[in-house]
Amino acid sequence: MPSRANATKPQAAARIATVRRFNRFYTRLVGALDDGGYLHSPFTLTEGRVLFELAHRDAPTASALVSELGLDAGYLSRLLQRLQRRRLVKRTRSPNDGRESHIALTATGRAAFRKLDRASDALVEQLLATLDDVGQQRLVEAIRTIGDLLGAPEVGSSRAAAPYIFRPPSVADYGWIIQSHGEVYARERGWGPRFLSLVARVIADYIDSFDPALERCWIAERNGQNVGSVFVSKDPTRPGVAKLRMLLVLPSARGLGIGKRLVDECTRFARDAGYHTLSLWTHDVLTTARQIYADAGYLLVRTEVHDTFGKPLTAETWELTL
Repeated sequence: MPSRANATKPQAAARIATVRRFNRFYTRLVGALDDGGYLHSPFTLTEGRVLFELAHRDAPTASALVSELGLDAGYLSRLLQRLQRRRLVKRTRSPNDGRESHIALTATGRAAFRKLDRASDALVEQLLATLDDVGQQRLVEAIRTIGDLLGAPEVGSSRAAAPYIFRPPSVADYGWIIQSHGEVYARERGWGPRFLSLVARVIADYIDSFDPALERCWIAERNGQNVGSVFVSKDPTRPGVAKLRMLLVLPSARGLGIGKRLVDECTRFARDAGYHTLSLWTHDVLTTARQIYADAGYLLVRTEVHDTFGKPLTAETWELTL
């Protein structure tokens, strides 16, 4: 499971320019810059966001809104005062802390929010109508990917509670595993086609000699998309020894504990299958994966230097006694 690699200065500059260009495009597309107000309403974009939070929260405090929206406390205070003068919000002093007030929408504020919310739905509906069904699905998947990468919470839950499942592989998943390993390691580590050749060979050997009693593969899936994989396969040269192979978690799903869970599944299966040792091969630069292995009780037993993947690397063999 690779860790993040630094981009070169030209790469970083190009990526920054791409993100800023998209920001300019999207703010213009949704009318965030209109002088007449957000979605042709009497509200600014920030005011509309505050109304949204108040409509979906049970009378939060101002400090809670500051934390959620990342706004300056003084700026939010002035914004709430404007909304209060327009009789859109009301304040109630907190019974637990006299310095705090709970903020809630008035009946007028709720009506204003419903109108703004309908206008927002209508805008998105118009945007989606310009695409066919396939295009709409691609757009939604791309938005989910952006949210995953930048830490957006799931609908109705937090990022920490983001759901994922483990399942057996389908036929197409083997191709996905090969492609994903090649793309991730080339992008993050600069490993060349010989690494991809190794991955394909491991998958081919697993399929050709698959023993369901002694071998297993798991695919991690989140929001209907593959985000990780791992294998347990027998070691044909060492009876009683299994290999943990091809652990991968895509960048969009890192930080959710998927890598640890995949390793735990391998350990459980290997123990139940009667193996006495679980062995794995990794590299010293893969620090996140190495930490997972160390936390699970694996011990480093051997190292070797090679340049098989196009650059000097230190390979490591780790083992866990079951």
